[in-house]
Amino acid sequence: MAKAVPKLVTIGEVANMFQVLLHRINYILSTRPHIKHRATAGMTRCFDDEAIAQIRHELNRIDARRQEVQRDD
Repeated sequence: MAKAVPKLVTIGEVANMFQVLLHRINYILSTRPHIKHRATAGMTRCFDDEAIAQIRHELNRIDARRQEVQRDD
């Protein structure tokens, strides 16, 4: 029985998925070394479901922190 090939996506596809600007995804990836890409296609990093979930979590943390700061002002 053949193994299923995991679906991998680029950072552009991740940005589209979460409807955020690409620079937000780049920022998360450059400041969170624990989020690793699964493979590369040429020079393009490709991410699996686990990394996508970690990126979503970090986006939510940033947004929650921003809302707290706005409430304090």
